[in-house]
Amino acid sequence: MSPLLVSFIIVFYFVVLVGISYLTTRKVDSKSFFGGTRKSPWYIIAIGMIGTSISGVTFISVPGAVYTEQFSYLQMVLGFLVGYLVVANVLLPLYYRLNLTSIYSYLESRFGFFSYKTGALFFLLSRSIGSAFRLYIVAIVLQTVIFDKVGVPFWVSVSVTIGLIYLYTYKGGVKTIIWTDLVQTFAMLTAVVLCLVLVSNAMGFSFGQMVDAVHNSKYSRVWFFDDPMSKLYFWKQFLAGVFIPIVMTGLDQDQMQKNLSCRSLSDAKKNMYWYSLMFVPINLIFMSMGVLLVLYAQRIGLDIPAKTDKLFPLIATGGYLHATLGVTFVVGVIAAAYSSADSALTALTTSFTVDILGAGKYDETRLKRIRTMVHLGMSLLLIAIILLFKAINNEAVIKAIYTVAGYTYGPLLGLYAFGVLTKRRVRDYLVPVAAVLAPILCFGATYLFAIGFELLIYNGVVTFVLIWLTGIGLKVSNK
Repeated sequence: MSPLLVSFIIVFYFVVLVGISYLTTRKVDSKSFFGGTRKSPWYIIAIGMIGTSISGVTFISVPGAVYTEQFSYLQMVLGFLVGYLVVANVLLPLYYRLNLTSIYSYLESRFGFFSYKTGALFFLLSRSIGSAFRLYIVAIVLQTVIFDKVGVPFWVSVSVTIGLIYLYTYKGGVKTIIWTDLVQTFAMLTAVVLCLVLVSNAMGFSFGQMVDAVHNSKYSRVWFFDDPMSKLYFWKQFLAGVFIPIVMTGLDQDQMQKNLSCRSLSDAKKNMYWYSLMFVPINLIFMSMGVLLVLYAQRIGLDIPAKTDKLFPLIATGGYLHATLGVTFVVGVIAAAYSSADSALTALTTSFTVDILGAGKYDETRLKRIRTMVHLGMSLLLIAIILLFKAINNEAVIKAIYTVAGYTYGPLLGLYAFGVLTKRRVRDYLVPVAAVLAPILCFGATYLFAIGFELLIYNGVVTFVLIWLTGIGLKVSNK
């Protein structure tokens, strides 16, 4: 695979995105940057959110995980459907009723200043670390496949990449990424389907033979009810799947920012329903891709990497198949990674400007200058975190950092659950203490019990209980 060809494709790809940005940023003010025009077509949002949710890490990891975990991930995907129903019918009506720009401002009206800032800061911490990690994984793949071969240092390739994302998002924000994510989702889905076809053809399968090969493979096992202690156990996966979209979509400014740009609550619900339904067939395609990759590797005598994330990049770019597969893989990874990154960058800018700096106290001229500087600052922060990951250069430490970022969603779950499900008051100044203490207690519990993805649930429950304790002796709230 020619690095020059791939570099040309990447440049062309970003030219298209910058072109879309130019067409969508006429007469953009801060309100449009933060929330679009509140006239976005729901079906455009639904398609674009697929690209935002399926990051480059998913593109690489889900196929590889099939080798050790079979189709167990589908148990979690089915749980997603229930979680998205909760988001559509509980959280979206709340956000639309309050006419929110930042979803964390709900915490101020329900609990007070300290709860509001706590929710916003937990989001900023989690999203900045999580987004940087996702980009880091993809950046390492691209560095190995392309940039090392042409002598471009890692810090340069990362800085240019984030710089290009900044270039097409700094002016239009949500109004722009609605359309760039649409294009990137189509690019990502086209790439994974084409990769599936190319690997299937290389094995001499017709469509029917490919379906039979996947279906009859030992790697396509879906249901795991036999061992409650296993992380693949059905109820652990399913229940985690229920709560993950509640917190990572419904309580995430990144995802909700686009939902709130729909014309109405009814349209936002349609978006959520169709978006969730598309998740099942798309993940089936990724997992089927994983089965074919494993079968192909076994056929040619290729050792499966101990770190299965490397399987897809190895076969796609290692010269085992036609160079078209490598190019398609790179395009798919870029589309998946950058549709997630541009959305995250815009959400970080929105949350910091609205929640931390208090955007409402500035006139439009000053607010535009502030959000532009914040957008640049968030871009530099992502670059710094990615370079820090590279400097650490220890997969165990990096995985631990990413896991810590996952802990931050538990307090958000507890906060919102307490606010929505009860009418109790709290001592607002103690809420930050509860939100910090809950992840610490849950972290300690992992040394005593076998806890997997369901840690999020325990974290939320502990936060809920601790917040309840802060309100002992207070009267019931009317809010």
